Amino acid sequence: MTIKPGAIRFNTDSMKLEIFRGADVGIGTLAAGQWEEIQATSLEVQTGGTRALFGGGYSPGAVNTIDYANLDSTGNAIDFGNLTDARYSPGALASRTRGVWGGGNNVGSNRDTIDYVTIASTGDAIDFGDLVSARAYVNGLSNQTRGLFFGGLTPTNVNIIEYITIASTGDTVDFGDLSVANFSNKGCASPTRGIFSGGAQPNPSANTIEFVTISTLGNTSDFGDLTVLQNQHGALSNAIRGIFGGGQPAPNPTTCTNTISYITIATLGNAIDFGDLSHLESRDGGAAASSTRGVFAGGDNAAPPYTKVDHMDYIQIMTTGNSVDFGNLTDARNHMNGCSNGHGGL
Repeated sequence: MTIKPGAIRFNTDSMKLEIFRGADVGIGTLAAGQWEEIQATSLEVQTGGTRALFGGGYSPGAVNTIDYANLDSTGNAIDFGNLTDARYSPGALASRTRGVWGGGNNVGSNRDTIDYVTIASTGDAIDFGDLVSARAYVNGLSNQTRGLFFGGLTPTNVNIIEYITIASTGDTVDFGDLSVANFSNKGCASPTRGIFSGGAQPNPSANTIEFVTISTLGNTSDFGDLTVLQNQHGALSNAIRGIFGGGQPAPNPTTCTNTISYITIATLGNAIDFGDLSHLESRDGGAAASSTRGVFAGGDNAAPPYTKVDHMDYIQIMTTGNSVDFGNLTDARNHMNGCSNGHGGL
């Protein structure tokens, strides 16, 4: 019997209803579908709407700060708690219940630490496990079940993709490889596809977009190209569109771009112009999304002394246009990453 996307079953082991997410057509393959638990609650009940978390960063040294904000409203971020140690450039990902950060650097020492928090609460992070190698400038993406950490600097560039099962704890497992060793490339997702964009390889920036099917294992396939060369930018998505904003372009490594572009995740092709961020100090800030809104937070101006900002801007994902002021982080910082309990992979 062929199981069609949208089918529902009762899992007698978990005593929960599940929905079949179907399959994702990759390059030359048809990936198996995936059963996912149907949520019996809502983000409005859990957290008053989609909650974005921004963790880690540099201000002026490495920090362990976690901020949160409700993406369905506007306003300043609020203190959530702390990572298990201060570090900058950790990767971030989330399910509807957990926010997870992996890797980073503190005082020249790379970390393999993975921490997690329960998004609906506030408080300090708890140890989850370890990455396969200690590195900074690692990034993450996820669906509801599986989280992927990828790329990074060890201090050499790596092409590693590894995964965790978000609802459990433990060390990462090998998933596959990026097409090239890369760092400061950013990710977003639908429930089936993980998208990898830009990065600092070839130095100083790339415009490549690649993808994987999250429920399988394997190397990335080509998706298309960004509208500009970008690394240390922000990436976010709902289930339909992936959005890429800001960062550091080439050939001039001491300026930022305020470009925002988008893709339709279920297709292949090059990114399309979306609009502009309201400010140029956009290198290495955090990004997070609900089903309707995307928020870009923090960053710097890419030039010594790397002036850090606390700006938070938002866009409406299914429209096009320039970003609008949302509020401010609890402090000005760069080299952080964000996640949410309402992004496109869930």
